[in-house]
Amino acid sequence: MHVLVTADTVGGVWTYTRELVTGLAQRGVRVTLVSFGEIPTPAQADWLDGLPGVDFRPTAFRLEWMQDVEEDLRRSSEFLKSIVHETNPDLLHLSQFCYGALNVDVPKMVIAHSDVYSWWTTVHGEAPPENEWIRGYRETVSRGLKGADVVVAPSRWMISALREHYGAVRQGLVIYNGRNPALFNPHTSKEDLVLAVGRAWDKAKQISLLSECSHRIPVWVAGAEQHPDPAFRSEQVNRARGVRYCGEQSDSQLRHLFGRAAIYTATSQYEPFGLAAVEAALSRCAVIANDIPTFRELWGESACYFRYNNADDLARKIDELRTDRELRMTYANLAYRRAKQRFTAERMVNDYLNLYRTMIPAGAAVA
Repeated sequence: MHVLVTADTVGGVWTYTRELVTGLAQRGVRVTLVSFGEIPTPAQADWLDGLPGVDFRPTAFRLEWMQDVEEDLRRSSEFLKSIVHETNPDLLHLSQFCYGALNVDVPKMVIAHSDVYSWWTTVHGEAPPENEWIRGYRETVSRGLKGADVVVAPSRWMISALREHYGAVRQGLVIYNGRNPALFNPHTSKEDLVLAVGRAWDKAKQISLLSECSHRIPVWVAGAEQHPDPAFRSEQVNRARGVRYCGEQSDSQLRHLFGRAAIYTATSQYEPFGLAAVEAALSRCAVIANDIPTFRELWGESACYFRYNNADDLARKIDELRTDRELRMTYANLAYRRAKQRFTAERMVNDYLNLYRTMIPAGAAVA
């Protein structure tokens, strides 16, 4: 079996791609991997070293959600078509909406990791203002969804959001994301420490909730404090007693923090999935989550929930688990078992392989 996989190197899609491509290669699937957004750093791409059967084609074409990208999308689509004709894959596994509209005679699967329109309506409580950029983006997404043979999302909530904003979705399926449990240590001694992971300036991640109240336990935040666009850097991160901003962390540094922290807070108000919560659970952290549909779907009764977007209730839940170690350990074990059962990379890769086999014409490939 030969699968062409696209990815971007900005954010969690690259982590998802790492787990997917590694799992496929280990099962003997030949992979052509094409990345967009930015050329990955050596540290980002070192996992590809020695991975059998993977042909990596990095590019710096800009991504579909960025502004003024029409020329980049046209050129990247032509580039991708040339790769398809050169390598002759059995299937396209696409992590961007736009390439679902690619005019090629190969089955196409589009993965809906997130979406600007659903992000905006969730964060702002209303539709985004009509302008040339948002109109062009919606047209691009709509064409990609219509052109795909199958659309996969990491949660039922994300599939519902696509249907709400773009109409019917052909073959809309859910495959939960996964991580390799071997990367995380659930057996270390925990500290009285709360961890959050996310961009401090991002209103969707809503890390700011932690800074609206003081805490009687150290709260560490891992993630960028400043917006990448200098035009947005005038806003300062509010700081409360007990909250420490650690800045961006490497993968190994994050794994170390997950191992130390007793509690992880998932504060997002917009979250199609949330890999960081899985990483925390695989490190046996108790998970305190914002009461949003995605977290309820994913974590059920294995997480402790605070009232939707309520900083005071978040602080109360943190203090409750700070003082009640037995309850904290109960939630930690529940989250760990849930993650091991539902959110492993092995399960994710197996689900995709099963779907691939339904999409590839009989006899076209042997896995």
